[in-house]
Order: sequence, then C-alpha cells, then structure tokens
Amino acid sequence: MSLLAFGAPGMQEMIVIFLIVLLLFGAKKIPELARGVGKGMGEFKKAKTEFEREIKEGEQEGEKEWEQSDQTSETQSSTSED
Repeated sequence: MSLLAFGAPGMQEMIVIFLIVLLLFGAKKIPELARGVGKGMGEFKKAKTEFEREIKEGEQEGEKEWEQSDQTSETQSSTSED
C-alpha cells in the first residue's frame, strides 16, 4: 500500500510526531537536526534544478540534431531526384 494513499498528516499527527522527536532527541538536538534537514533539502533542490537544466539542454540539442538531419535528408532527396 502506498504512503500517498493515506494523504498528508494532519495537525494532530504532526503534534504527535513532534512530541516523539522531542522525546527521542531532546530539546538541545532538535535545532541541529533541523539544520541538517534544511541543508539536505537545499542540496536536494539544487541537484533537482541542475538535473532539470541538463534535461532541457539535452532536449534542445536533440531538437537541433533532428532539424539538421531532417534538412540533410531533404537536401539529399532533392539532389537525387535531379
């Protein structure tokens, strides 16, 4: 069963999760954990943006190659008809 089938956690669930984290790690460790999670999310977003940029560049290069090969085949077919 998928986690998405349950939907996003509500306010009560978030409070319970926060209390469990507070009990497990203590109040002093929570800022360190939050910083680490924030850095991880930032790195993930940066990698995602870079990946999307590379995909777009690849698509553009592929389109250029397709257009060039299309023009080349049109030129060859017109010269062979003569």
